[in-house]
Amino acid sequence: MNEITRVGVDLAKGVIQVHAVDATGRVVAAKALPADRFAAWCVQLPAGCLVAMEACGGAHHWARKLRGYGLDARLVAGHFVTPYRMAGKGGKNDANDAAAICEAAGRPHMRFVPVKTPAQQALLAIHRLREGYKEDRTTCINRICGLLTEFVIVFAQSPEALRLGLADVLEDASNELPGIARLALQEGRLHWIELECHIASCDERITAHVRSDEQAKAAAQLAGIGPMTASALVATVGDFKQFKNGAQFGSWLGLAPRQNSSGGKTVLGRTTKRGDDYLRTLLIQGAKSAVMTAHKRSDKISQWLVQLLARVGWQKAVVALANKNARIVWALLAKGRVFDPKHVSVKPGDVAAIPAVMPA
Repeated sequence: MNEITRVGVDLAKGVIQVHAVDATGRVVAAKALPADRFAAWCVQLPAGCLVAMEACGGAHHWARKLRGYGLDARLVAGHFVTPYRMAGKGGKNDANDAAAICEAAGRPHMRFVPVKTPAQQALLAIHRLREGYKEDRTTCINRICGLLTEFVIVFAQSPEALRLGLADVLEDASNELPGIARLALQEGRLHWIELECHIASCDERITAHVRSDEQAKAAAQLAGIGPMTASALVATVGDFKQFKNGAQFGSWLGLAPRQNSSGGKTVLGRTTKRGDDYLRTLLIQGAKSAVMTAHKRSDKISQWLVQLLARVGWQKAVVALANKNARIVWALLAKGRVFDPKHVSVKPGDVAAIPAVMPA
């Protein structure tokens, strides 16, 4: 065990595959361990040993636990591991994946996923539950509308219209709804109300987080970033200093354009849509609201938006604002700056040099 310098770990529910090498890259151990014996095996590793795992369910928990043992636990994104699997896409198994993770972690240029704290994961759990409740609510509403359509009772395509009229329909004895159908639809209505209560409870917790967290409070100042987006950004990213600039942060969110450049000719395409879909969706939806109301505001960003909207159209303006908001959030939270809606960015080359000695 003392010869091991790097370990690749393929996590699973019941069996965990490990692939350990020494300083020269020679394989020292490659075996499967029961999940309850994995921690005991890691305790025997030398202090400071690099233990790499693919970022997946339970990975952040194991990384925190192994760091408590004095090990250098790191997480690798899955799409960075695949190119190092020697057997290719057709040879995917636990042993090959552990070897690929071990190889990827040894590359000097590899980028690792920051380990989340329990508080971050708890807050993200609220966001995920809220998204699930929203999907269930939509399903419930569509199910009720579909069942009513069977009896030629049609509402406008709006949840609010159904909410206002459903109780009256169930109480109206003049329609052809059988008694058993009324009871079933009433249960569906109660389920809808229950889902609304769950969503409201999640909203209360997220709002409380924004009020108590300085980073989330700073991000929520921007037009197009509300409490939901600010909370999700802070909980997901944690330390914004892991990105060297705002452009890298925007690219990580999938808001940067694709490139197909060669021979010195730059060709840009659609956005890459990489990274966290949830964060990107929140930024885009918030940007849509800000673009629609830009003509009502007089700050520099809103004036820029009005001109951009006239020049490139609605969709491109929305994505551009989402990317700009992401860059501004990085500047605020990575550098500790205060948001100024009237700030005008100036390229370094456009700033005149200040003379070393002021003239008399």
